Amino acid sequence: METTLLAIELLRRIPRNRKITASELHQQLRDAGIVRDVRTIQRQLEMLSEHFHLVRDDRSKPYGYQWPKHASGLSIPNLSLQESLLLRLAEDHLRNLLPMHLMKSMEGFFAQARQNLGPQGPESLEREWPGKVRVVATSQPLLPPKIDPGVFAVVCEALYKNFWLQLDYKNASGNEGAIQVMPLGLAQQGPRLYLVCRYDGYDNERLLAIHRIRKAKASTLTFKRPKNFDLKRFDDEGRFGFGDGKKIHLTFRIRKAEGAHLLESPLSADQRMKDLGGVYEITATVTDTAMLEWWLRGFGDAISNVRRRKVDGQGKLGG
Repeated sequence: METTLLAIELLRRIPRNRKITASELHQQLRDAGIVRDVRTIQRQLEMLSEHFHLVRDDRSKPYGYQWPKHASGLSIPNLSLQESLLLRLAEDHLRNLLPMHLMKSMEGFFAQARQNLGPQGPESLEREWPGKVRVVATSQPLLPPKIDPGVFAVVCEALYKNFWLQLDYKNASGNEGAIQVMPLGLAQQGPRLYLVCRYDGYDNERLLAIHRIRKAKASTLTFKRPKNFDLKRFDDEGRFGFGDGKKIHLTFRIRKAEGAHLLESPLSADQRMKDLGGVYEITATVTDTAMLEWWLRGFGDAISNVRRRKVDGQGKLGG
């Protein structure tokens, strides 16, 4: 049974339009959690070449394998256009949010999806779709900071497997030091990636910019994920906006031209608006963050009469 399942996995990953080597298949299987030595993979490919008439390029080593152009194949050659479109968009937009080993194990599927929707693929509405949709920036576009691929791979593995991480980290002030952290979450904010973690010996969460990690090593020691941590709640509390989760009752006036969008996209569910002629008066309960302050300042003199009142844990207004 194990031999049969291995053969099926190999057949699924052999592409139609390019050659793949035993070493590449060995890496894909390992990333998918299937551990076999390269020699076993080579023997299986030799057997499969005979029974499934795979094309084997043995002119030089390492040998390359692929399906014949008109073969029915398994899974990858039979990806539908709809499946290809889904995988193509997933590759573009989830690249940094899926475990790296999973992305690597899916490379054969991604390659076939690109081929199906590429210039040489069949004419279809699915082929046109990626050119019809785009995620656009809500502020001045910035190029992403450079991230060491090896560091990112280690961070993703530790996050996925609940391993402690040993890091050499350089903070925004330029100070560098060695730290041990418990990785709890990964978030993409615009062009930047952040690791949510707890330092060893502490029970509060911190944000580390992935591009500031100089070295990373995953420990063999696992940790028990804290039951009181929730990444969605962490975000809802404004922690990615550099706040401490405290709520305020915000009131301000804004010129109608600059504030019209707030009628369509309110600041909060309890937002209220008064039309005062040339301006709107907006009131809303929001999380107090540095990002909120930057947002308010961005309107310049279009905003006036800004007032903040604290909100306690029961939602009541303070001083």
